[in-house]
Amino acid sequence: MEEALRAAERQLRAAGVPSPRVDAELLAAHLLGVSRGRLRALALIGAPVPEGFQALVDERARRVPLQHLTGVAYFRRIELLVGPGVFVPRPETETVAQLVIDRASGLVAPRVVDLGTGSGAIAAAVADEVPGAEVYAVELSDLALAWAGPNLARFGVHLVQGDLATALPEHDGTFDVVVSNPPYIPAEAVPQEPEVAEHDPRMALYGGGADGMELPRAAAESAARLLRPGGYFVMEHAEVQAPWVAAVLERAGVWTEVTTHQDLGGRDRATSAVLTAEPVLPDTPREASR
Repeated sequence: MEEALRAAERQLRAAGVPSPRVDAELLAAHLLGVSRGRLRALALIGAPVPEGFQALVDERARRVPLQHLTGVAYFRRIELLVGPGVFVPRPETETVAQLVIDRASGLVAPRVVDLGTGSGAIAAAVADEVPGAEVYAVELSDLALAWAGPNLARFGVHLVQGDLATALPEHDGTFDVVVSNPPYIPAEAVPQEPEVAEHDPRMALYGGGADGMELPRAAAESAARLLRPGGYFVMEHAEVQAPWVAAVLERAGVWTEVTTHQDLGGRDRATSAVLTAEPVLPDTPREASR
């Protein structure tokens, strides 16, 4: 098996896969139903190569996302079902979830909503790590909902199909925390990674408009509508968009404590704010999904 892993590593490296050895081990471990640690032990004692391993390596070399091949993605301490049609959660989003968890953990029976939940990663993490929280998740895409449903059901999250710009009007002014990781890529920008450009759904990537900011703006407007006074809003965005997001929130006149937060790589990954005035409703609804 060790020689097969080394050959797979060479093939994946030649294909430009960022972590070739790790991916080779994860594919083999997936087929065997064991951990990476157990796989390494099996390789040391000369265990046979699992059936179907080369086929998966070939697919990964074509830059099919690892998570699509294994059917799972890991986010904080949970395992999510993922596949074609849903945005694969990224490690940097774990820092956004941490901001929500920290805020909600200081409240009694907090109400939290994730706008554009995609696979359900943030909503599931909050429900998992904040006992007593009532968590809602909103998603527009039928395909994403098919993945989010089983991911969120085991955590008791209320999953609602809807547009993040207009969702949950019956809950206006009742949430303690609103979080969103909306689409934010500009219309003309093309992601460099083939896994993103060719496999993540366009609906989950492009934020609308030349600057990609239509859906982030809609998420902020919905947050102002859904939060109670003193409620907390946090939104993920691209590093270069941090000044724009902060300026939009400050100009809205209903937010205070506008703060930019960095991810573990030191990039400006999210902006948070606290609602202090009567919310301003959006003038026109916009379609959204993540």
